[in-house]
Amino acid sequence: MIRTITMGSCVSVQGAFVRKLANGNIQVRVGERVFEGRPVGKTAA
Repeated sequence: MIRTITMGSCVSVQGAFVRKLANGNIQVRVGERVFEGRPVGKTAA
């Protein structure tokens, strides 16, 4: 599943979902790298 996270106030990263952390953040994988950040909320289409 592809998920989008925000890191800081300006940087967004989109990648494959890895796991949800206890603090509410999630991890996504982009290639060999794993990024952690706040998940972006879903919007109604």
